[in-house]
Amino acid sequence: MKAMILAAGLGTRLRPLTNTIPKPLLPVGGTPLIIWNLLLLKRYGFHDVVINLHHLGPVIEQALGNGSKFGLRIIYSQEPMILGTGGGVKQAEPYFSGEPVLVLNGDTLFELDLEALCAFHRTRKAAATLVLRDDPDAAGWGLVEVGAGDQIVRITGRGLPSVVPTIPRMFAGIHILNTRLLRDVKKGVASSIIDPYVAAIERGDAVLGYDLKGYWSDVGTAERYTQTEQDARAGLIRLEDRRLVGDRPV
Repeated sequence: MKAMILAAGLGTRLRPLTNTIPKPLLPVGGTPLIIWNLLLLKRYGFHDVVINLHHLGPVIEQALGNGSKFGLRIIYSQEPMILGTGGGVKQAEPYFSGEPVLVLNGDTLFELDLEALCAFHRTRKAAATLVLRDDPDAAGWGLVEVGAGDQIVRITGRGLPSVVPTIPRMFAGIHILNTRLLRDVKKGVASSIIDPYVAAIERGDAVLGYDLKGYWSDVGTAERYTQTEQDARAGLIRLEDRRLVGDRPV
């Protein structure tokens, strides 16, 4: 399975920091945010990573190169205009060779067993698996309602008009999708990946939720960036957990 990191955003809520530094390269504990996630992918056996680029894209490409220094192969998907989470994944579709793809938000720092996540997706034969969190402000992030058998019933109110009891969750920005869900996504047009997920839910496809219990932070605002730095200093998430000796986690 290949992975994709969404890194094309403008980072407007973190200006002026992101006027000259793309958000994925902002340091957390002295290491750029995107490198934390590259090392996590390597730790769990990923070899090929697609990164989409727009804002200050050449800066990201220069910093990461072809990925060999991380033990990875990095391919860049250029976006002359920002295509969003749906259009961005659609643009990179040729790189996935028809296989499922793990997608990460470039401004999210988290700790998750990606091997267990991929096994869940495969064994449950899911069309898509969305990593979710229990959060008291789930509605503020965008409410995801999960029914029996981990089946997602609605995303931000869209989906099945079911009266079956559900549990509230928020989308953590980490997901696996089968590329057949991209069939109706228009290439070269900005869109949200939530649209094909809602369509799949309405068709009755297995769009499943997978709970994240470990550390998670969206580094999208100055306040959350500051908090993430404090968390790293406090040892709530540690870069050394992601470093590798050869192909084995330390």
